[in-house]
Amino acid sequence: MALTSWKQFNFFDVSQVQPPNDDESAAVLQSNEISCVCSGSDTIFLGTSDGYVRILSQTFKVVRSFRAHESGSVTHMKQIKGTSMLVTVSEDLSSEPVLKVWALDKLEKKTGAPRCQSTLSIQNGRKQFPVSAFAALDDLSQLAVGFANGSVTVIRGDLIHDRGAKQRTVFESEEPITGVAFRDGAKLTTLYLSTTGRILTLVISGKGQGQPPRVLEETGCGVDCMTVDKRSGDVVVVRDDAIYYYGLYGRGPCFGYDGPKKLVHIHNDYIALVSPPQSSAPSDRRQLGRVGATRAEGLFNTTGFTLLDTDLKCVAYSEGLLSQVKAIFSEWGDLFVLTQDGKLFRYHEKTLQQKLEILYQRNLYLLAINLAQKAGVDTMQQNNIFRKYGDYLYQKGDFDGAMQQYLRAINNTEPSQVIRKFLDTQRIHNLIEYLEELHEQHKANADHTTLLLNCYAKLKDTDKLEKFIKSPGDLKFDLDTAIAMCRQGGYNDQAAYLATKHGEHDLVVTILVEDSKAYPEALQYIWRLEPEHTYRNLMRYARVLLGHCPEETTKLFIDYYTGKYTPKMDILPQETSLQSGGSSAMQNLASLLPLPYMNTSGVATPTTVGAQKMTTADGQLNQPEKDFSHPVYDPPKPRTAFSSFVDHPHEFVIFLEACLESENITHDKVDLYTTLFEMYLHSAKGKSASENNIWEAKAKRLVESGNIPIDTSNVLLLSHLSDFRDGTILVCEKQGLLFDIFRSYTSANDTVGAIKALRKYGAEEPQLYPAALAYFTSSPQVLKEAGDELNAVLQKIDEDGLMAPLQVIQTLSTNAVATMGMVRRYLSDSIEREKKEISNNRRLIDDYRSETASKRQEIETLASKPTVFKATRCSACGRNLELPTVHFLCNHSFHQTCLNQVEGEELSCPKCASNNATVRAIRQAQDETADRHDMFQDALQRSTDRFATISEYFGRGVMSAPTVE
Repeated sequence: MALTSWKQFNFFDVSQVQPPNDDESAAVLQSNEISCVCSGSDTIFLGTSDGYVRILSQTFKVVRSFRAHESGSVTHMKQIKGTSMLVTVSEDLSSEPVLKVWALDKLEKKTGAPRCQSTLSIQNGRKQFPVSAFAALDDLSQLAVGFANGSVTVIRGDLIHDRGAKQRTVFESEEPITGVAFRDGAKLTTLYLSTTGRILTLVISGKGQGQPPRVLEETGCGVDCMTVDKRSGDVVVVRDDAIYYYGLYGRGPCFGYDGPKKLVHIHNDYIALVSPPQSSAPSDRRQLGRVGATRAEGLFNTTGFTLLDTDLKCVAYSEGLLSQVKAIFSEWGDLFVLTQDGKLFRYHEKTLQQKLEILYQRNLYLLAINLAQKAGVDTMQQNNIFRKYGDYLYQKGDFDGAMQQYLRAINNTEPSQVIRKFLDTQRIHNLIEYLEELHEQHKANADHTTLLLNCYAKLKDTDKLEKFIKSPGDLKFDLDTAIAMCRQGGYNDQAAYLATKHGEHDLVVTILVEDSKAYPEALQYIWRLEPEHTYRNLMRYARVLLGHCPEETTKLFIDYYTGKYTPKMDILPQETSLQSGGSSAMQNLASLLPLPYMNTSGVATPTTVGAQKMTTADGQLNQPEKDFSHPVYDPPKPRTAFSSFVDHPHEFVIFLEACLESENITHDKVDLYTTLFEMYLHSAKGKSASENNIWEAKAKRLVESGNIPIDTSNVLLLSHLSDFRDGTILVCEKQGLLFDIFRSYTSANDTVGAIKALRKYGAEEPQLYPAALAYFTSSPQVLKEAGDELNAVLQKIDEDGLMAPLQVIQTLSTNAVATMGMVRRYLSDSIEREKKEISNNRRLIDDYRSETASKRQEIETLASKPTVFKATRCSACGRNLELPTVHFLCNHSFHQTCLNQVEGEELSCPKCASNNATVRAIRQAQDETADRHDMFQDALQRSTDRFATISEYFGRGVMSAPTVE
C-alpha cells in the first residue's frame, strides 16, 4: 500500500531541547565533534571524534566526561539496558578498530573515570576498512561488526569479565556491509546482514550453524537503513521505493514510499524515517507532494522527517528540518532528533485522548477504533467510540451502518437513546435488530420485549417471532411480557409454546381455554400434568370443560378424586399434515416440549405455524412404561367438586356413583349418598313415566339398603320437596315411625294405602287401629272405600282391648257417618264380656277375703294362746326326742344337739329357714323399691292395664305412708 493513501496527522508535540546554562553542556551539543549517539538507563551518551564520551542526564547536563580511546574517533556505542555497561568502538584508519567495555558504576580511583572491563582489537584480515555496522546482544556474549569491504566479524566471549574472546569472520562479500542485527531466540541466534545489494540471514549459533547465509532479497540498502523491530524480531529495511519487513525466511509486508532515505529508527510503534535534502529541480517539486516531504513551498533543501504507524497505516507526524539529521535516539518515552547544526528536538507523543479527538474532528472513527484497540483501552472506552461513530453515520443517513456501531456499543449505551432514533416505521428493521441484540445480551427489560414483539406483529413476521421465542440458551426476555404480547397479538401458539417451555402450566391452560378455545386440547394438556397442577387447572375450568367435553372431563374428575390419576405419556397427534388455518393449539404444543411424564425421545422440533407435522421418533406414538407407578398425592374431598357440576346433572351422577364405588374414598360418604339421592330425584323430574320410574327406583334402592350411611332427615326433606312418598315411607320404616307412615296416607286421603299400612304395621303398632277407626268414619267416601275393614278394625280393638267401648262410642260420635247398626255387634259383645269379667272379679274378691280372715285368726291364736307341741321325734335325725329339746311355733321339734347352734346367732327352725328367708327377701325388696318412683312410672307407661299396675305397686307399699321412727 502506497503511503500517498495514508492519512496524515499530528500525533506528536515537538519542542527544541534547551541545554543548561553551563558552557560545557551547551558547547557539547552545538559542536561538530559528535560522532555517535546512544541512549539507555535514563542517560544519553555522546561519542566525539577526539575519543571522548560524554554522559548527559535527563536535564541534558553533562554529568561525566571521560576519554574512552586515546586515538581515533568513537564511531559506535551501545549501552546495555538494565546494566551499567557501555560498549564503545573507535576507529583510526592507521590501525584496527578498538572495542572497549566500560563499567560506568565502577570508577578508577586515580582518574575518576569508569573502569574499562576489557579491550579488544577487531580483526578484519589486516585490511583497513571503516566499520560500517555494529550490533551486540544484551548480555554481550556475541557482537557483530560489519566493514565497508564486505566482511563481518563475530566476537564471542566474556567481555564483561575480560576472560578472553574469539573473533571469526563469518561473512565476506564484495559489497559493503550496511547493517547487522541480531535475532536471539531460545535455541537459535540469527544474524541479519544487509549489503548494498542483498539482505541475508546467517545462523551463528544453534541448529544450522555453519550453513551458508540465506538470501532474503537480492536488493540491499544503504547504511543506517536497517533496524530491528523488537516487538516482532523482524528487521525493517528502507529503500528509495518502499519500506520492507523481513523475517527469518523471507520478506514480509511492505509499504510503498518513493524517495531517498537516509536513516530509519524504531520508536515504540512508530517507524521514524529521515530523507536527505533534495535539490530544487522541477522534478523535485513533484516529489514534495509525497508523504514525508515538507509542505513549505519554496524550501527545497530541507531534510524530511516522518513518523509512520504501519499498524494503523497512517502518518503520525511529518515535517521538514532545515538542517540535516545527525542522530536519532529514544529515551524517557520520547524521541529525540539531533541535527547537524547542534539542535536537539524532542518529539513527545500525544495522549490517546488527544489523538482520538484529532480523529473525531476529521470523522475518522474507524481509525479511532483501531487506535483504541491497539492501545488496549477497556471495552467501555471502545464502546464510546462505537457510539460516536454510530451517531456520525446516523447523521449521514447510513442507518444500517449506524445500527452496526450501536450494536457494538450496546454494553454501555442507554438503549432509549438508540431506540428513539429508530422509531420511524421505515427503520423498523434496524430497531428489531437492536432490540434482538439487547435480548441476546440479557440487557432487555419488559418494555423492550413489548416493543420487539410489537414490531414483529406489525411486520407480521411469524418466522422471526418464533425464532426469537425459541432461541436456545437462557431466557433472554421477560417471560410474562412476551406471553402477554403474544396473546394480545393473536399468536396463541407462540404464547403457549413459551408457557410450556418454561413450566407455566397454568398459563398454557389459560391460553388454550380462553384464547384458542381449544377445549379438548386443554383437557388433554391438563391430563399430562403433575397432580397438583392438574387439580388447580381442573377446578379452574371445570364448568367450561364439562360444557364442551363432558365425558372426558368427568372421567378425569373420577380418576383424580378416586386416587387413580396417572398423567398421560403418549403424544396425541399422529403423523398427519395440518392444513393452513386448521391446526389446533394442542397439536402445535405436542411438538414443542416434552410435557411431564412424557418420553422426551419422541418430541419433534416445532415447525412453522400453519403447516406443521406432528411426528414422534420413528413415526410411532410413545407408549407408557410398563413399570410406571401412580404419582403419590392426596385425593381431595369429593364435596369440593360438587359446585363444578352445576348444570351438568348427568355427569354429576356418574361422578358420584364412581366415587361411591371406589375403595379409596372413605370420608364424606354421607354427603356423597345424600347428594346422589338428591340427584336421582332431580333427574326423575320432567321425564317420561318409564324414565321417572328408573330414577325413582335408584333412589329407592339407596334408601332401602341397610349399610348406606344416609341422613334420614335429609331423605325426608328431599323426598317431601320432590314428592317422593316411597322415600318418606322407607325412612319412617327404618326409624320406626309407623304411625307417621299411616298418617301420611290418611292426610292424602289414600284409603287403600292406609289399609295396606294398617295391615303391614298394625301388629307392630296397635295404636294404628284407633286411628284407623277415626279415619274410616271421617267421611262417607272413606267409609265406603274402607268397606268391611271397619268391622275388622272394631274386632281387633275389641280383642286386644285397645279402646274402651265408651271411647269407641265417643270416636264414632264425632260425626254422623257411622250408624248404630255398624257397631251393634261390637257393643253387644263388649257388654257380655264385661258382665262375665265383673262376675269373675266378685268371686275372686270373696276368696281373698275368706283367706285373709283365716290368716288373721291364726296369727291371733299364736299371739294369745299357749301352744301344745305333740311331736315325739326329732325333725332332723328322726329319733325319739330326749331332753334337752327345742320346739318351734311352726310345730317342728329338734334335739338341741341337732340344731348346730352358733353362739351369737338367732335360733331358727332349720326346716322353715329357706321359706322364711324368701319372705324376708321379698319384703326387703319391697321396702327398697318403695322409694323408686321412677320404676313405678316406667312400668305404668309400658303397661297395657294401668289399673292393674297401680294395684300391684300399691300392694308393694309404694303408696304407703312413710314410717315415723
